[in-house]
Amino acid sequence: MLACALTARPPHWSTGHHRTSLNAVLPPLIGLIDTGINPEHEALKDQAIEVVPRPISHPDASLRDHGTAVAALLVGRPDSQTPGLLPQAKIVAVDAFYRDGGTADRTDVTSLVDAIEALAKRGVRVMNMSLSGPANAMLQKAIEAAQGKGIVIIAAVGHNGAGGEPSYPAAYPGAVAVTAVDQKLNVYRRATQGKYVDLSAPGVNVWTASAQGSGALRTGTSYAVPFVSAAAGLLLASNPELDTKVVQSRLEEHTRDLGKPGWDPTFGFGLIQMAGLCAPPNGVPPIAAAKRRPSALPSKAQTSDMP
Repeated sequence: MLACALTARPPHWSTGHHRTSLNAVLPPLIGLIDTGINPEHEALKDQAIEVVPRPISHPDASLRDHGTAVAALLVGRPDSQTPGLLPQAKIVAVDAFYRDGGTADRTDVTSLVDAIEALAKRGVRVMNMSLSGPANAMLQKAIEAAQGKGIVIIAAVGHNGAGGEPSYPAAYPGAVAVTAVDQKLNVYRRATQGKYVDLSAPGVNVWTASAQGSGALRTGTSYAVPFVSAAAGLLLASNPELDTKVVQSRLEEHTRDLGKPGWDPTFGFGLIQMAGLCAPPNGVPPIAAAKRRPSALPSKAQTSDMP
């Protein structure tokens, strides 16, 4: 049985004093779809990271800063300046992004679908998608196919603001949509709000790795996603037979309520909590989630940005 020791974070959400104890059981493979990463960074060197070759070649490679930061939140070396949440876990990373005219990291539906399929072939059980974009039918089918293989999709709610349109893949049915909160448990001001929001996690002034140096403070819903991916990984490590719907329900049950009582469109079910998450289920009925799922929007553009 796993010892679940991951708790709320101190100022700047430093991981250093709240790593997870992984006794004899290791978490399942965690897939990471992001920009490139720097495997030689002090936080990631010699960690269990498989980098999958790019599905599609682009002339302008993505910057490695965002992917390095997210990877370090998940599996940063415990003796580094930016230790991760699951330092003994293994991640499989795919760089699905490229530079958009040299000004931003972007991706397209074909690249995302290829990345999803590549991770599914490698047997990941959790897929961290710290990215967001508009709805797309091809992407939705790829997400559904991955879910059909038992993969839990965890994605950022995006940065469209309180009155903005839903972001995908987070808003697809069955995906776990994660928003960001600060140290005072206020929602990140740019986070999208709506019926699809599931969970909250630290995402404002999060200390994590920087590709150009040892570390930096990061803000965005991207950086909240790894907290929930780590929680899902622990849950599946102690209960590998759980299907995606049960995993989602268990995550929703283990939260600290924020905002209005019960679920709300700003914080979802609340701040993810690890206490008791790895204990065997006690027959608690899943929380009804239908009221917070919007109808799928028509397919629009085929690009996604880093939230």
